[in-house]
Amino acid sequence: MAVFSFKKPKNELEVFMRTGSRETPAIPDEMFKSCPECRAALTGDELGDNLRVCPKCGYHFPVNARERIHLITDEGSFVEHDAGLRARNVIEFPEYEAKLRNAANRSSESEAVVTGVCTIGGRQSALFVMEGEFMMGSMGIVVGEKITRLFEYATEHSLPVIGFTVSGGARMQEGILSLMQMAKTSGAVREHSQAGNLYVTVITNPTTGGVTASFAMEGDIIISEPGALICFAGPRVIEQTTRQKLPPGFQKAEFLLDKGFIDEIVPRAELRLRLMGLLKFHSREAAQ
Repeated sequence: MAVFSFKKPKNELEVFMRTGSRETPAIPDEMFKSCPECRAALTGDELGDNLRVCPKCGYHFPVNARERIHLITDEGSFVEHDAGLRARNVIEFPEYEAKLRNAANRSSESEAVVTGVCTIGGRQSALFVMEGEFMMGSMGIVVGEKITRLFEYATEHSLPVIGFTVSGGARMQEGILSLMQMAKTSGAVREHSQAGNLYVTVITNPTTGGVTASFAMEGDIIISEPGALICFAGPRVIEQTTRQKLPPGFQKAEFLLDKGFIDEIVPRAELRLRLMGLLKFHSREAAQ
């Protein structure tokens, strides 16, 4: 009698978010990193000095939320909002509490988004930055609530919103309640826009699923880092469903820019200056 062994396939997105590469390095991550694009061996110091961008080919490695805040905001200006909100296992999904604890330990964050207010080039702004190390940046009730509250605060105080996205989509452990965050955040974005305020989204690699289908693609100006995967369903899922081969680079930022889905691709080293320019150009003083 033949014996069959069934092995669960790896989730490539999860491996990527954990290591920045589809291959597990044989040496400590903090010492050396192999670039997944050009395979160059890079030291931790070399990457750190170059804002975690490969100096050989320009590949953008993942950056955590606190690093991102440090790179973008004026020094000491960021004030965090709603840091005490925590997810609960509202639908009693098996082992969800353990996953939340592991995610918090891995990311040093309490949820998959950090929100607050800051100044960028001296101009006050509301800011949210998603954290890919917390359950792949998945959107659950708390993520949706924190982003919604931030937009409501920005609307009340007439502030622009800058948002950095990275996500594997809606959080399945919270079922339909996670999907409801798409409508809730979109409603808050619309009210903010109708009040005449600016919303700039910065899409980083990867941004997928329900986040892409809601607030990530609703900015007045949509910027992406180079090479970011931006999609609802991933290319492998689409190919398996349609049984058709997709074009090269399909769903990457460069492809979406060519098709008009995003407005601009900005390298990480130029991003702060670009945001400063946008905030200045779209300020209420400039409009007068």
